[in-house]
Amino acid sequence: MKNKRTKFLVVTYTPLIKKEGEYYSYSPYVDEMDMWFSFADEYRILSPDSYPTDFLSKPFQSKNIKGYRIPFIAFNSFSRIIKGIVLLPFVIFQIFRAMFWANHIHFRSPGNITLIGAVVQIFFPFKKKSVKYAGNWDPNSKQPLSYRVQKAIFRNTILSKNINVLVYGEWPNETSNVVPFMSATYRESEKQPFKHRDFNGRLKFVFIGAMVVGKRPKLTVQIVQKLLDNGIDAELHMFGDGDLIEEIRELVKHYNLQDRIHIYGNRDKSEIKQCLLDAHFSILPSKSEGWPKAIAEGMFFGAIPISTKISCLPWILDYGKRGILIDEDLNEAFSVILNELRKGNDYLNTMSKKAQDWAQQYTLDRLEQEIKKVVIGD
Repeated sequence: MKNKRTKFLVVTYTPLIKKEGEYYSYSPYVDEMDMWFSFADEYRILSPDSYPTDFLSKPFQSKNIKGYRIPFIAFNSFSRIIKGIVLLPFVIFQIFRAMFWANHIHFRSPGNITLIGAVVQIFFPFKKKSVKYAGNWDPNSKQPLSYRVQKAIFRNTILSKNINVLVYGEWPNETSNVVPFMSATYRESEKQPFKHRDFNGRLKFVFIGAMVVGKRPKLTVQIVQKLLDNGIDAELHMFGDGDLIEEIRELVKHYNLQDRIHIYGNRDKSEIKQCLLDAHFSILPSKSEGWPKAIAEGMFFGAIPISTKISCLPWILDYGKRGILIDEDLNEAFSVILNELRKGNDYLNTMSKKAQDWAQQYTLDRLEQEIKKVVIGD
């Protein structure tokens, strides 16, 4: 007997913008959703059709996408709260309408739209559902109330039936519907053999991330500057754009480090890969992460990760065995890094090898198979 057609609905806060006859959205999200759509017969997206700021966008490769259009809503100012309350009935109507159509409901969480969707899905207990929680699942972390509420609803096996909640990292004492998941950037064919590095010469640090407060690019520059001030030969390559990029450029000028700290803005994946191939360290002292793709990208080629102790990063770095965990305090971070450098070439190459071996488990090929299991089963 022919299997029922998969009618796959995505509920997300990420905007779906139509221009020149094609649908565009945030580039990394597009890359992954094209994989999800490849295992569905029909697919539709419920999301805002506009966004107040520019973002890195690209067109979907998947064709015949249909959208349930809803307005952009936010609740971070008085005027937006009033507007959101006025628009809420229409948003709820559209979510109900979309869920009636689907036989697999997929949430991209966290976000305001997925919070509303988390409530509405309670009325569809027999429909297959999945949640890709892209944020920090750590139950002990400080998060906005809206994030905590949707996490509570999704992990509740009475309110949320027939659902897989896909989270980054392994967390103790979770409900049966919470499943560790992964992300990836590179394919199996892009794996490189392990290459020993010389940690006695100039050290190459790479920062990949948005130039925003949450990623702490300023702290990254200050760490490298402090290493240089203490006689450590180092250089830093920074990829990413954002509100702070000009401030970071001025900071580099202030320290007179233009020959040691290079700021590129957004660049193609292939250019970033080329920079990572001989990097000693990948550094990202974030305030919060879901799956830290930038860290995992560096590890894939043997760059030792340097990261703050947030989200699933202690688990990814095996609590310091395949990377360096630092605090947000500049002096403490510098002290930890310097202590690791003093352990020598063999120690650091062993850490580099452990980082690469772990990261090369997580390829786009494997991600496709994991997505296939969620959408259509084993």
